[in-house]
Amino acid sequence: MNTVYAIMDKVLPFGFLQYTFMKNALLAMLLITPLFGMLGTMAVDNKMAFFSDALGHSALTGVAIGVVLGMNSQMVPMLLFGILWAVLITFVKQHSRMSADTIISVFSSTSIALGLIILSRGGAFARYSPLLVGDILAVTAGDLPLLALTLAVVILCWHLIFNSLLMTSINESLAGSRGMPTRVVEYLFTTLVAMSVMVSIQWVGVMLINSLLILPAAASRNVSRNAREYMGIAVAIAMVCGVAGLILSYYLSTSAGAAVVLLCAVCYFVTLIFRRR
Repeated sequence: MNTVYAIMDKVLPFGFLQYTFMKNALLAMLLITPLFGMLGTMAVDNKMAFFSDALGHSALTGVAIGVVLGMNSQMVPMLLFGILWAVLITFVKQHSRMSADTIISVFSSTSIALGLIILSRGGAFARYSPLLVGDILAVTAGDLPLLALTLAVVILCWHLIFNSLLMTSINESLAGSRGMPTRVVEYLFTTLVAMSVMVSIQWVGVMLINSLLILPAAASRNVSRNAREYMGIAVAIAMVCGVAGLILSYYLSTSAGAAVVLLCAVCYFVTLIFRRR
């Protein structure tokens, strides 16, 4: 990492990067935001805007299970439970006549209630409340390889399933008639979302994770003319707002996650004006 820091000092000679924690936060932001920019496009197209919110709430239950089992690492139980929860939501959605938003709301309410019951025993929930808001400045050099690996896995899987996922989101019956494994693709997509949410939740926060997934994609949809532009603009908005929000939060001494989300919201309303024109 010392080599990476040295390169950053030469290429980016800015005052806010004199601190190691800001370098780590910037690198983390450059790894996290493309994840949500890509995945958010299909989440919006498939009307799963609250899916990441449900997964974010399930992070509390994952942590609670880890506490009960006496596990030292929060990441492992969060990741496993998040993927399990995503698979269960997808399974129920595929085998139920209820709308997707109703199913997601049921799972979201259940997971957060279960997590709170376990973690609040003896008034110990205060120890885990940072999960609600997150702190990108708490990223360490040891956390970056996991984020980089997650981004690499998502990009690889995205390359493999994008066409099938796009066709499924447009017309599932047509995709199935052409031999596309629509259900397998949906399971893989929700697993990728769950993995991305759980890996980044402690730095983005339960309260903001859904906004970071949806707002860049929603803003991009207002101005894009095809699928390639849609994804490219969404990733660009997420990354620009991520870096700009981090810098603003440093100089304004405010929450980085909230600053990023507000900038994404500004992009959405600006692009909404162009859409109406």
